[in-house]
Amino acid sequence: MDNSSGVGVLDKAALVLSALESGPATLAGLVAATGLARPTAHRLAVALEHHRMVARDMQGRFILGPRLSELAAAAGEDRLLATAGPVLTHLRDVTGESAQLYRRQGDMRICVAAAERLSGLRDTVPVGSTLPMKAGSAAQILMAWEEPERLHRGLQGARFTATALSGVRRRGWAQSIGEREPGVASVSAPVRGPSNRVVAAVSVSGPIERLTRHPGRMHAQAVIDAAARLSEGLRRTG
Repeated sequence: MDNSSGVGVLDKAALVLSALESGPATLAGLVAATGLARPTAHRLAVALEHHRMVARDMQGRFILGPRLSELAAAAGEDRLLATAGPVLTHLRDVTGESAQLYRRQGDMRICVAAAERLSGLRDTVPVGSTLPMKAGSAAQILMAWEEPERLHRGLQGARFTATALSGVRRRGWAQSIGEREPGVASVSAPVRGPSNRVVAAVSVSGPIERLTRHPGRMHAQAVIDAAARLSEGLRRTG
């Protein structure tokens, strides 16, 4: 084995996972793809299944397991946060308003990164703040591309409608005026992961007096550009 790490059992487990990358495999298929002895291939596949790195399909064939998706999502989140700092700082400097990055967690959204306005009136949303999914332009973004059942459920008690979210999908950005908090306006756009799924919302927010009652006219393009830069950062590998 050319790419041996010197830890034999780990190298063999990696062979099993690599073999499953191209699709489901029977035990015989794993043996053929890896060159491992049948008992070894079976023992490793079952051990990986125990750790949810391997699973079985309806036919009982081995497939890549759900734990790998969870780890990939965590790695993606790390990459997102690594890129977020300079992008949000640039967005704040271009718009003159506070910039935030939100991710959905269940029925809430969490501010995972922010760049605050340096002076004057601020709309401070500290990192780690948990906000509802029922109001605000970031909530609209995180909801708009959900599958129909989850979308329908999420709209119950929301300050926005299905029609409004249809407009968000068409435009590619959302705005809110006093929706989450009186006197505060915001504009948000979607950040997309490698599979094109919406994984976060990037926003600017501030007093209506500054952002006006049409904040999208002022800042939509800057927010869309920031979202595109963050999405691009997630698509890059390594």
